[in-house]
Amino acid sequence: MKLEIKGLTKRFGSFTANDHIDLTVEPGEIHCLLGENGAGKSTLMNMLYGLLEPTEGQIVVDGEPVTFSTPGEAIEAGIGMVHQHFMLVPVFTVAENVMLGREQTRRGVLDRKAASRLVRDLSDRYGLKVDPDALVENLPVGVQQRVEILKALANDAKVLILDEPTAVLTPQEIDELMAIMRGLKEQGTSIIFITHKLREVKAIGDRISVIRRGKVVGTAQPSASEAELAELMVGRSVQLTVDKAPATSGAAVLEARGISVVDPRGHLVVKDVSFEARAGEVLGIAGVQGNGQTELIKSLLGLVRPDAGQVWIDGRDISRHNPRESLEEGIGYVPEDRSHDGFVGSFSVRENLVLDLFRNEEFSRGPVLKRDAIEANARHRIEEFDIRTETMETPVASLSGGNQQKVVVAREFSRPLKVLIASQPTRGVDVGSIEFIHKRIIAERDRGTAVIIVSTELDEIYALSDRIAVMYDGRIVGTVDPSIPREEIGLMMAGATTSAAANGGAA
Repeated sequence: MKLEIKGLTKRFGSFTANDHIDLTVEPGEIHCLLGENGAGKSTLMNMLYGLLEPTEGQIVVDGEPVTFSTPGEAIEAGIGMVHQHFMLVPVFTVAENVMLGREQTRRGVLDRKAASRLVRDLSDRYGLKVDPDALVENLPVGVQQRVEILKALANDAKVLILDEPTAVLTPQEIDELMAIMRGLKEQGTSIIFITHKLREVKAIGDRISVIRRGKVVGTAQPSASEAELAELMVGRSVQLTVDKAPATSGAAVLEARGISVVDPRGHLVVKDVSFEARAGEVLGIAGVQGNGQTELIKSLLGLVRPDAGQVWIDGRDISRHNPRESLEEGIGYVPEDRSHDGFVGSFSVRENLVLDLFRNEEFSRGPVLKRDAIEANARHRIEEFDIRTETMETPVASLSGGNQQKVVVAREFSRPLKVLIASQPTRGVDVGSIEFIHKRIIAERDRGTAVIIVSTELDEIYALSDRIAVMYDGRIVGTVDPSIPREEIGLMMAGATTSAAANGGAA
């Protein structure tokens, strides 16, 4: 099936999310759509899938213009979509999930056997090994993704849209997904692969279209260098590697001893975790999202109270400190969800830059704020961190994601730190901002700060870390040197111990 997009435009009030986009996907082609978060990729795909109505433009299938008002109409036309956040019912079996929306009955009763047969047939045909009778909630994330693909194939999808499909996968699961995509291509299925990861488009794409600020700014071949693709994405040349000298590690500054955390549902999500962060060193914590990293980091800050264990800074137990007391101990914190934990959107850039500093003598005298000092601080930080804002009075909510992150980073780096904790420090920011933030993190390390980085991006972990601790199922399964091969880290992210990963995952 040939799919053409002609002049597709989507406006939300005065904001143009997609601006006259032209794109052609040939039969049996893997067409990569590359762009940073916020570039307009998902908006475009949501129009293709009938979730949004275009403001202007046409969708053409095999030479015939079509209009989709609902996903059902897109599915009828042969378009399937696997969303970044899976649309599965956890308590249903694989077969029941595949059956949803196309239920077969026999004598008025759901025919689960027919659904199981369909799953087995599709699994055999496309090389997607899945147990049709398994409960979805018991499946690894990579297998859940296969179920989503099977759902689309069960609806006879000729064009399959994969929206950021590798965001929650281990390296091994990514390799498996790539093999599945190649198998689908060989059988004639076209794939639109949406991502912001340069390595992946070069590995799998037949053609690469780059989208920036709602426009297609170029088309490239997989043979293009990562530097060329990054320049297309950002609009300028970008340094993709982190230039850093070897670490000069000092004494342990922060120590976690036997930390355990129970979540509000009563589940033990952090299980007897111990580690140390040393002065002048970056400790990277790697792992697939949802393996206890978030709760562990919050327990270090006092955002959640550990149910067992202690946190020590410079030999002092701070396990019972609240967040303000932890910050006063010299901890800097860049949270994984900046909009929820990192800034107040309705406050100005000026105000957010002193959000956890305004009690300092530099910025207040008793209950009275020193406005001149706060404004001078804002001018300095805006220039130093290249925060793109109209004025210092602009609400942070109106800034781009990258500039919102720079506000958080500027505030946390603007005071003397003993420990810097940065969780997903470059999530949702463009390649240029990633380059800048990475340089600042390494500069903080070189000042002698103990740095802890939590990231699901292995490239980021490798680029920044002097040691890597890998988390799986609430535990640290091993702490390794960054010279370790990616394949071994991937096995550890799936639960293998350090020694087992070195032996290829064998127990």
